[in-house]
Amino acid sequence: MKFYLPKLVLFLSFFILTGCKKNENIQVEKSEIAKNSIEYASGLSIVKQEGYSIVTISNPWPNADKNFKYILKENEAKVPDSLQNYPLIKVPLESVVVTSTTNIPFLEMLEVEDKLVGFPHTDYISSEKTRALIDKGSVKDVGQNEKLNIEQLIDLAPELIVTFGVDNNNPMLDNLKKSGQNVLIQGDWMEQSPLGKAEWIKLYGALFGKEDKAKELFDKIVESYNQAKKLVADKPATTKVLYGSMYEDVWYVAKGNSWVAQFMKDAKADYLWSNLKGTGSEGLSFEKVLDKAKTANVWVVSGSFKTLEELQKANPHYGEFDAFKNKSVYSLESKFGATGGTIFYELSPSRPDLVLKDYIKIFHPDLLSGYEFTFASKLN
Repeated sequence: MKFYLPKLVLFLSFFILTGCKKNENIQVEKSEIAKNSIEYASGLSIVKQEGYSIVTISNPWPNADKNFKYILKENEAKVPDSLQNYPLIKVPLESVVVTSTTNIPFLEMLEVEDKLVGFPHTDYISSEKTRALIDKGSVKDVGQNEKLNIEQLIDLAPELIVTFGVDNNNPMLDNLKKSGQNVLIQGDWMEQSPLGKAEWIKLYGALFGKEDKAKELFDKIVESYNQAKKLVADKPATTKVLYGSMYEDVWYVAKGNSWVAQFMKDAKADYLWSNLKGTGSEGLSFEKVLDKAKTANVWVVSGSFKTLEELQKANPHYGEFDAFKNKSVYSLESKFGATGGTIFYELSPSRPDLVLKDYIKIFHPDLLSGYEFTFASKLN
């Protein structure tokens, strides 16, 4: 965690006034830097202490004006006075509501999906394992993330609701807290590092008392990701890549420090907007995109298009790109679960190694012999 000067002055004042007892509390706060178990995620800190963990969520949404800190307390563990004002969550959890499909793979990987009791708009979930729980009534539909059914949540009485915010104005979060619900705000969706997103499995490891299992799983993902990178380490980035598609009258291209651009870089592709500074995306006109990317070798389209004909119906001008003419267009978003949930949206944040392998197979088809795409499909 960042150690701000006002907080330091405050603790020093307490030390002068009350002596050694407060000095011990200073050491607890300092230990958050020394013992943070997170390596890649920029918005998550987990500090394991004797009988409890300190979880800090920073940058939970764009331009967030505060961090969120939670104390995960085991059984009868004693929590220092300096941490008593933070939300207390008793762990391991026996029931939980999550609000993003990206959380579902973490629960399944840790084999605690049976602890899930509610989810907003359950049709979005594509995993067969969790869908089976939904079908038998073990997981209830609790509305929409921005408008959760509070009365139903009160009846379900989950030990914790894990949710997210999109800006500093979150009336739903306030309503949940007023109703007596335990709420944890997470910000995995703000991570730009592929491995940083995946490392949020450690939060669920801490919540369910499976820290060792979470670390083991994540370490395997890191190893798999790095092995994939080694395959292209000596390959030139000669494949020019166009990414995205039109949304209404705007083409949003991923910026050079974004999650998408990092995959392109690690897969050794020449992403045409890699020098566009920042994260997120930049809205451009069709003409600007065509001028820069007309001769791109590969087009990774955003959206659920399955055929070139379907793509051209969406916009007849798409046929002007060489990648379209050469039938070198791919989508990672065209595979769905039984009720329409997009598999890529659900699984890709937790398995960046599989995303990277798909990209490598697209840009360097001579590698990964026999490998079958997890997410990607070539438009016919």
